[in-house]
Amino acid sequence: MMTAKDEFIKIYTENITRRGSAELLEWIQKTDFFTAPASTKYHCACENGLVMHSVSVFNTLMEKHFDEETDSMESFAICALLHDLCKAQFYKTSTRNVKNDETGQWEKVPFYSIDDTFPYGHGEKSVFLIERFMRLKLDEAMAIRWHMGGFDDNNGMYVSKAYDKYPLAVKLHLADLESTYLREKGTSAVRR
Repeated sequence: MMTAKDEFIKIYTENITRRGSAELLEWIQKTDFFTAPASTKYHCACENGLVMHSVSVFNTLMEKHFDEETDSMESFAICALLHDLCKAQFYKTSTRNVKNDETGQWEKVPFYSIDDTFPYGHGEKSVFLIERFMRLKLDEAMAIRWHMGGFDDNNGMYVSKAYDKYPLAVKLHLADLESTYLREKGTSAVRR
């Protein structure tokens, strides 16, 4: 059975052929992208969660929104697989004391915390990191930048304009929402 990392690399190498893509993948493999969680306590808050989420978003985006006549497979792969690249080198594993309800004893348990050494934002940070290696098309950059929609802490006027002008941005946001809140339930190491 293929791992999420295997699926990611297969989708990436079969569909992303743009100049700089090989160097970007090489850089990604030097980070913790393939072992990092996707969040601290929400969706895919577990080892390998970030790559699991990225593949899930790709699958959702393809199943729900790909139109062979108007959409680019390469653009869909870039946006889905790399929209959360900003989360590479973003989390650290820590421990905290939690009281065991059965024994009444305090135990050290692992948890993920944020250690953002490059606080550049969310979507904009992913765009920045990708473009260090590979140029994005305007609709790809907008989709990745605004994939958080109303969950981002920026002025809603801009996201609305981006969604109005770039359908790929709307499609990525919808696929990200569905993967996070409907498909990835139960993939967290710790549920709160």
